[in-house]
Amino acid sequence: MSFDHRDLKGQRVVVLGGTSGIGLATATAAAAAGADITVVSNQKASVQRALAELPAGAAGHAVDLTETAAVQALFRDLGDIDHVVFTAGESLLVSPLDTLELDQARQFFELRYFGALRAAQAAAPHLRPGGSITLTTGAALPRPRPGWSVAASVIGAVDALTRALAVELAPLRVNAVCPGVVRSPLWNSMSEAEREEFYRTAAAGLLTGHVGEASDIARGYLSLITQPYATGSVLTLDGGGVLV
Repeated sequence: MSFDHRDLKGQRVVVLGGTSGIGLATATAAAAAGADITVVSNQKASVQRALAELPAGAAGHAVDLTETAAVQALFRDLGDIDHVVFTAGESLLVSPLDTLELDQARQFFELRYFGALRAAQAAAPHLRPGGSITLTTGAALPRPRPGWSVAASVIGAVDALTRALAVELAPLRVNAVCPGVVRSPLWNSMSEAEREEFYRTAAAGLLTGHVGEASDIARGYLSLITQPYATGSVLTLDGGGVLV
């Protein structure tokens, strides 16, 4: 799947969580499609590393996406924009119910759910006509596994948020991408050997026979950004995992 470089030529795309993994891949793909890119992370060093990889002209900001005033200031300073992509998130919280730390579970919602809501609220007044917001859900919603109660819950909340915002912010478009297992920093809490075994095992159970790459998922975000008839949609890219 390829994109004409004119698809996003002259449009301003802001990728929150855009300094690594799927977010960085999406920023890279959008830049290749002609967009003016801004990436945001809470770590200045991460922003600098991303800018070293992105084409000249890309911008970056270190912002704590759990701080409402900081997010509002970011979008106020950016001014008019065309598209916002939210891929920010820490490593997944996976824990059996009997050992689950509820305070930690609340923290998990703070970035992945309230961060998305906070960003949408701050960005919406600055989106030009034809603009869009694209959020991120995950395959734990349709097929939760033991220990995934918190992860599945926050994904479900973002799924519902996507549909509700599509109604409230119309004619601005709001969509989400639902990735399955993807090679990304999301799994960095595992050792390298554990990660490779996890990917191998996951691939064996997928219809595609392989796990996703960040660049695969980036194409999904660009598809939703450039599709003017898509809103309230959740695009699942999981190698057929939901079917098996």
